[in-house]
Amino acid sequence: MPKQVWLLIIGTLINTIGNSFLWPLNSIYIHDHLGKSLTVAGVVLMLNSLAGVFGNLVGGFLFDKLGGYKAILIGVVLNLGSISLLTFWHDWPQYVIFLAMLGFSGGIVYPALYAIAGSAWPEGGRKAFNSIFLANNVGVAIGPALAGIIADFQFEYVFYANLTFYALFLILVVTAFKRFDTNQVTTKSIANEARDREKGPILAIAILSISLIICWLSYSQWSATISSYTQGLGMSLSQYSLLWTINGFLIVAVQPIIKPLITRWEKKIKHQLVLGLVLMSASFGVVYFAQDFKMFVAAMVILTFGEVFFTPVIPLIANKLAPQGQQGFYQGLVNSASTVGRMIGPVLGGFMVDMYGMQVLMLFLAIFILVAIIPCLVYDRALKDA
Repeated sequence: MPKQVWLLIIGTLINTIGNSFLWPLNSIYIHDHLGKSLTVAGVVLMLNSLAGVFGNLVGGFLFDKLGGYKAILIGVVLNLGSISLLTFWHDWPQYVIFLAMLGFSGGIVYPALYAIAGSAWPEGGRKAFNSIFLANNVGVAIGPALAGIIADFQFEYVFYANLTFYALFLILVVTAFKRFDTNQVTTKSIANEARDREKGPILAIAILSISLIICWLSYSQWSATISSYTQGLGMSLSQYSLLWTINGFLIVAVQPIIKPLITRWEKKIKHQLVLGLVLMSASFGVVYFAQDFKMFVAAMVILTFGEVFFTPVIPLIANKLAPQGQQGFYQGLVNSASTVGRMIGPVLGGFMVDMYGMQVLMLFLAIFILVAIIPCLVYDRALKDA
């Protein structure tokens, strides 16, 4: 594995630990501490994700125009400024404004991280993107676990912890990422250069994005409606945060278990996508019946297995489809689609819970996420027809 990828792994880990101090607790803070309904909380999270959509597109554009280092540096500086404001002013309505700013700045970073990974280690294939995925989820395991403990002690300190890790990430970017020269790391084949003039790749990404929106619309319920639902069942913040710790560490732990199947399906990308979505659907079926911590753990375990098959394949597809010089743009597109799902999810979920209850929402999601299989099966027809 190239040194650049190792630096990306470390940077992703630090950034995600900081970020995951706050995002799993946003809905709880808005609902329980600021006294707003789940629907209002959903709208706030929607604005955060909407800002993230624009951030993703800007991040991809900056990568293609300025290179990976400058793109990430701009995102991290804006991130640090946003979280600084949020740390000292997090009452209503300042919370809404600064959280949206944080969504935009955070959105800039991730397309550049994935684009650098694909450029720095093209021969790595799925491994390059899976390494970033794993680092991200180890951060998700550590951050919420610490956040739950801190929040149970004093919620205010969660903001300070978030700020500290963003500052550490900025230091790493300034001292180590400056050596990146992503514009000259790889070259595309003649076949790919010929494809630059075709509309097939962009149409294929558009079709695949339908699956991403549905998937992350559903997934976002774990940090939106399900988080508050667990509180209503008597679970503590530390128990809820532990679910994310299980998710993060399990993603790493299952790699040796799934490796034989991943190797066998290395060129069968659709198999990985479909299996991932089926497992995610099953996890919401378990939540439908869940009434205690053990059932939520079971649901999270199933969700995690679905995630490890589905998620790392998406940036790999984007990298393969991207014409020369547009890797950042294509990574920005798939990240934006995922963020659109996270934007719609809390609003839709909050509305359905307020109107119909959690069980209706879970049944709807278990069925709806299966619909996402269809675009996964047909997205590449756009390439054949182009």
